[in-house]
Amino acid sequence: MKRKSFRYLWVGQALANSGDLFYIVGLMAIVHGITGSAMFMALIPFATTMARFISGSFAPILMDKYNLKSLLASSQIGKTAMLFLLIMTDYALGEQEMTVYAILGFVFLISLLDGWAAPASHAMLPRLVDTSELTKANSFIALVDQMIQLGGWAVGGPLVAALGGSNVIWVTFVLAAAAAIFMRLIEDQHETTQGQKEKSGVSHWSSIQEGWILIWREPSLRAIHVIFVLETIAGVIWIAAIIYVYVAEVLHREEAWWGYINASFFLGLMLGGLFGMRAAEVIDRNIRQFVIISSFGISFMTFGFGLTSLPWLALVFSAGFGMFEQLKAVSLQTTLQRSVSVRLLPKVYAAQSALISLVFGVSTLLFGFITDQFGVRATYIIAAAIMFISGCYALRIRSRLPEIGEGLRTDSSLN
Repeated sequence: MKRKSFRYLWVGQALANSGDLFYIVGLMAIVHGITGSAMFMALIPFATTMARFISGSFAPILMDKYNLKSLLASSQIGKTAMLFLLIMTDYALGEQEMTVYAILGFVFLISLLDGWAAPASHAMLPRLVDTSELTKANSFIALVDQMIQLGGWAVGGPLVAALGGSNVIWVTFVLAAAAAIFMRLIEDQHETTQGQKEKSGVSHWSSIQEGWILIWREPSLRAIHVIFVLETIAGVIWIAAIIYVYVAEVLHREEAWWGYINASFFLGLMLGGLFGMRAAEVIDRNIRQFVIISSFGISFMTFGFGLTSLPWLALVFSAGFGMFEQLKAVSLQTTLQRSVSVRLLPKVYAAQSALISLVFGVSTLLFGFITDQFGVRATYIIAAAIMFISGCYALRIRSRLPEIGEGLRTDSSLN
């Protein structure tokens, strides 16, 4: 974990994630100033999700042509350029003249660039650290990301209030440019030369299918992604719209409690990340048990959160959910990285990114409908049941989850 390239990766990611957070906060302020409509504000995350699904689906084609370092750097350079164009458009037309549809267009294009950056970043990590350090490295990056999320939302609001939405986009522009520099500094020893990639002779359609086929054919990968899908479906309950209804209808508290619940959730995520770093060897030796226990733990916390009407207890359940969620995510991430060779891992992550984006988008609409029709308590009870099923499934297929030293390192199954 002391390698320079790993440091460049996590610093670059931290800068990029900070920029993305400020950029969304800034755009929300601009769109609200133009329309005053919550519906138009909600279109921003929807456009982001759909763009990442499309981009993630076609990412394998780019991965066959370019190395991961180039994809990470080009994504950040492209985002920097798009942010500059957004700023210039805003200056030329003014916030009131620039249409929401123009803003959504920029959001869509920027998110397209993110669609291949995310799987490339996940696939890059196992190339930069020793296999024995994967759990610790995943926990560290997760911890850094959650610190940014926790602090970013706290800083983003006052920053928009002090500078205005347009000037906050300038902050994002600077952060994206800095992230691009750090991505360029990464040295990947597994980097495939351009000549080798051009000789591969793989058709575009075969390239797109490769990650999906590998996930479907390998029992270990299929099991991991079933758990990922169930977790994504249930995780929708933490989107702002559902939490907002929960605070109003169940806790009967003012809007500030929406922020308290989010803060306790991210605090739990950070605690899980810290535990993952400090107890990496324990997790490595018992990674199957951690996946199973954390699944049932998430189910219990979700069920308790949905039923309680006590605000302080809701904070406890929220933090508990975050802690178990982080431990499960780190365990699954490490298991996946140990199960696939560095050559095929980018394709698997690209397929996963597209799959999760699609599932999340559909689940958002589904749980929104359930909340409207049956109430927010029903939403949390259903989510808890899904996570309980996930725990039972993990218990049933635990033998398919590789322990430390048992990774499949799949490389030739598609040849």
